[in-house]
Amino acid sequence: QAQLVESGGGSVQAGDFLRLYCVASGRTFSTFDYDMDMGWYRQAPGKAREFVARIDWSGVNTSYAEAVKGRFTITRPNTKLTTYLLMNSLQPAATAMSYCTVRIRGVHYWGQGTQVTVSS
Repeated sequence: QAQLVESGGGSVQAGDFLRLYCVASGRTFSTFDYDMDMGWYRQAPGKAREFVARIDWSGVNTSYAEAVKGRFTITRPNTKLTTYLLMNSLQPAATAMSYCTVRIRGVHYWGQGTQVTVSS
């Protein structure tokens, strides 16, 4: 049993911010250790799903796509299977469906997504 639920998407104007939130639950996630990490991907219309950000099991080490470095920040509480993505200075290019993922020993589990729309 595995479930990931995203929230926090919406429609904003260029230059605004959004904070995405994801909660993972189920027996599949009964433990959290060094073999697990969480992250975010996004998929714009007509394009492939692309990596945005990830955070490791410790909640200390992070990675970002070059397109969002310096503007997006991923965080995760120390004792919970949750993650946040703060997206600052949003531009129309960020318009996409954003997906949360938990990776366990190389296997991804996905949420249903939350829509982010940025108008100019």
